[in-house]
Amino acid sequence: MYLLIPAAGKGTRMGRVRNKLLLPLLEKPLLFWTLLAAKKSNAIQWIGIIGQSEDFADFKSILADLSLSKPVELILGGTTRQESVYNGLKALPTSAEHVLIHDGARCLATPDLFDRCAKALETCQGLIAGIPVKDTIKIVDENGLILDTPDRSQLWAAQTPQGFDVKLLKQSHDQGYQLGWEVTDDAALFEKCDLRVNIVLGEETNLKVTTPVDLAIAEYILRQRLES
Repeated sequence: MYLLIPAAGKGTRMGRVRNKLLLPLLEKPLLFWTLLAAKKSNAIQWIGIIGQSEDFADFKSILADLSLSKPVELILGGTTRQESVYNGLKALPTSAEHVLIHDGARCLATPDLFDRCAKALETCQGLIAGIPVKDTIKIVDENGLILDTPDRSQLWAAQTPQGFDVKLLKQSHDQGYQLGWEVTDDAALFEKCDLRVNIVLGEETNLKVTTPVDLAIAEYILRQRLES
C-alpha cells in the first residue's frame, strides 16, 4: 500500500507561522508520531510526505531519527491541501494502484487503522475512516437561527486515512481542477464525480491537532499509551 501524508500547511490556529507538524509532542515532532505508525503498519510499503521546501531539512531529520526502511519521497506541496494531494498523486510510482491519504496532523492514528483501511480498499473504490457523531447537530443560518436538526444516526465525523483507487482519484482531481472545484478532502471530489465512498470505523483518539487544546489532549492520550 502507498501512503501520502499532506504536511504542507501552516500552524495559524496554533499561533505559529511555521509548519505545526514540527511542534513537539513528548519531545518529538508531531510528524514523528504519524510516521512511526506508518513504520509499524504491515500494509504500508511506500510513503510520500507532501510539504514545503523550507521544511524538508526538518523532515529528513525526523526520518533519520526513525531509521525507516520503507522508501520515502519528499514531494513539493501546493498552496492548498487539494493542490498538495494532486502533486502527491502525480509523484506516486507508476505501479501504485491504491493509495491511502492521511493528514500528518492526525498523529495518533494507529498502525492497525492503517492496516484495516488498506484491507478494506481491496473491495471498494474509495473509503474514509470515520466515527459516529455523538452530539446532536444543528443546522444554523447566517443569523444564528436553527433551521434543522438532522438525524444523528446517519451522521459520521470524517477522519483520515482516506483510501482510493489511484486512477479514479487522479481523474477526480483532474476534473476538479478543470471545473474549479474547491473541497476540503479527497472523498468530496470522489462524491462530486458520482463515485462511491465507503466508511471504515475510525478511532476515537484519532484527533486532528489544530489548536493548543488539541495538542494538550494528544499529549495526554500518547502518555497513556506509552505507559500501558
